[in-house]
Amino acid sequence: MNNVSCIGEILIDFICTDIDTNLAQGENFRKHAGGAPANVTAAIARLGGSASFIGTVGADPFGNFLKESVEKTGVDTSMMLRSDTKPTTLAFVSLKADGERDFVFNRGADAELGFEDLDFEKIRASKIVHFGSATALLEGRLQKTYIKLMELCRNEKIFSSFDPNYRGNLWKNNDEEFIRLSLDCIRKSDFIKLSEEELFLLTGESELNAAVDRIERPDSSILTITLGSRGTLVSAKGESRIIESVKIKSVDSTGAGDAFTGAFLLKTAELEDPFSLYSDSEKLWEIISFSNKVGAIVCTKLGAIAALPSLEEVEVF
Repeated sequence: MNNVSCIGEILIDFICTDIDTNLAQGENFRKHAGGAPANVTAAIARLGGSASFIGTVGADPFGNFLKESVEKTGVDTSMMLRSDTKPTTLAFVSLKADGERDFVFNRGADAELGFEDLDFEKIRASKIVHFGSATALLEGRLQKTYIKLMELCRNEKIFSSFDPNYRGNLWKNNDEEFIRLSLDCIRKSDFIKLSEEELFLLTGESELNAAVDRIERPDSSILTITLGSRGTLVSAKGESRIIESVKIKSVDSTGAGDAFTGAFLLKTAELEDPFSLYSDSEKLWEIISFSNKVGAIVCTKLGAIAALPSLEEVEVF
């Protein structure tokens, strides 16, 4: 079974549709399914792969909406739990003319996932476990669960993938804690995906190659740095290479990084042994090139999950 399980948050993004306003003034909002791990599972499912979401929503209408939204893409939600004590996590976002976002985050059920709540039989049956949450490293039960599951994967040689998904609004001037926790997770992971901004934040460097050299990670791990329109830097076996992206006219980059990750995990899960990718440079470049293309396609459409392409769309792109 080539299943990829993704742990973390799924939430409601309420996007203000009023142009150039803040949340105090905004009056019109549209509801969207969001959360980086949920986006990754949806990307895998849309491409024809097998993906499971691990996380918690409220026992409320928003939780129902989120469950239905990812199930429509083909995601397995049998490990999605419902909380009777906490509501579904919500985020409210408006966009100003200068590109800055006005952001309010109401954290709820996603923080409630306990280690004892996990279905270890299903997790152990997964080819890959992806840790790509923006909220899991915040304080709460989920943080402890996240780190303990990562240690379990390391000990039991289950291929693990990590994307810290830094959101400055969530950390509120507590970047030092984010850096400490993220660097610890990187040391436990087989595949690491960082944005250029995250790389510079985690290392304190401002030059790409110097920053890559500063990242302490397992010897047999694969490190990727997404560079937007410039492509993706891949570092493995002591060699670094930038794999170019396809040229597109970007409309909305929301979810592009999650689509890239989903595409990479899909193709890696198709291998007989995901760990073999570290030693097969040609296959690695090929998978990164495919993943760049999937991320680029998402940038040509509006939305995150709604913009995810099918495998057929990628092949004819």
